[in-house]
Amino acid sequence: PFSSLSPAWVGSLAMGMIFFCSPIVSIFTDRLGCRTTAASGATIAFIGLLSSSFTKSLEVRYFTYGILFGCGSSFAFQPSLVILGHYFKRRLGLANGIVAGGSCLISVPLPFFLKMVGKAIGLAHTFQVLSALMFIQIFLSLTYRPILPPSCDSQHDGQDKLGSRSMRQQCWSQTRKYFNLRVFRRKTYRIWAFGIATAVLGYLVPYMNLVKYVEKRFQETKKDWILLVCLGAMSGLGRLVSGRIGDCIPGLKKIYLQVTSFMLLGILCMMIPQCQGFEGVIVICLFLGLCDGFFTTIMAPIAFELVGPMQASQAIGYLMGLMALPMTAGTPIAGWW
Repeated sequence: PFSSLSPAWVGSLAMGMIFFCSPIVSIFTDRLGCRTTAASGATIAFIGLLSSSFTKSLEVRYFTYGILFGCGSSFAFQPSLVILGHYFKRRLGLANGIVAGGSCLISVPLPFFLKMVGKAIGLAHTFQVLSALMFIQIFLSLTYRPILPPSCDSQHDGQDKLGSRSMRQQCWSQTRKYFNLRVFRRKTYRIWAFGIATAVLGYLVPYMNLVKYVEKRFQETKKDWILLVCLGAMSGLGRLVSGRIGDCIPGLKKIYLQVTSFMLLGILCMMIPQCQGFEGVIVICLFLGLCDGFFTTIMAPIAFELVGPMQASQAIGYLMGLMALPMTAGTPIAGWW
């Protein structure tokens, strides 16, 4: 029943908001810069986490954690990818891999840390500990110093100021100013973005159901944490390695690396039901995490190659926005079937 799944929807809402807000984050990043956008997002996420510690109502937590923390995280996350393009070009893949791999180093022990802290001090104080970490993120975001000019067409804006315009023309001009859809004029970007959005429909399905599948198939309830460690650790390694390999692949040929890794992800997922023992699932998870690292890390460098650093923020934002619906709907559709 829906009531038994309600607590899980709080976290799902936060994850969904990270993707849904991405196109809007692109607008703020272009207009306000990476530093202001990221610091503001970290502040909103901090407020969401801190306020979640003072509420005991699940409905209120939908807003404080699901919406506030989710939106704030989106505003804090995306500029961290865009700012790399201001400083790196030849080794952008490696820089992106180091940043993405660092998040895996934290995400692997984080569930165990939160479980231990939650038992010791309770859920409310755990939220306060997490809010303290997010508070640190505010000051880290202030270190962003963009060195490229903002992505705006100043000549076009200047022409718009000349002469009288109707209300409709003014509205259309403002819409084009803030919702820059020029990236969709590139056929290669359209094919890549809509292709990725379609492919990720089943992306989260194995990750959401893997532990339960192992518990049901092999009656493993005490060693299922090994799967999560294998996935996280190998994903971190994959992100580091893929960044270095991506720098060695010229131009848009990086797409072949991403397509290959995603095809292997699908093949590995199909191999999971064929495993006759728990050890076989562990081996699959090792390669699954490795391919996952390759697939996710190479996205930003491909976006920079497709549209250039000046429009990369828009390209990444619209891509994540397109991914939001299929990634959110994929797991329920799989469960329904």
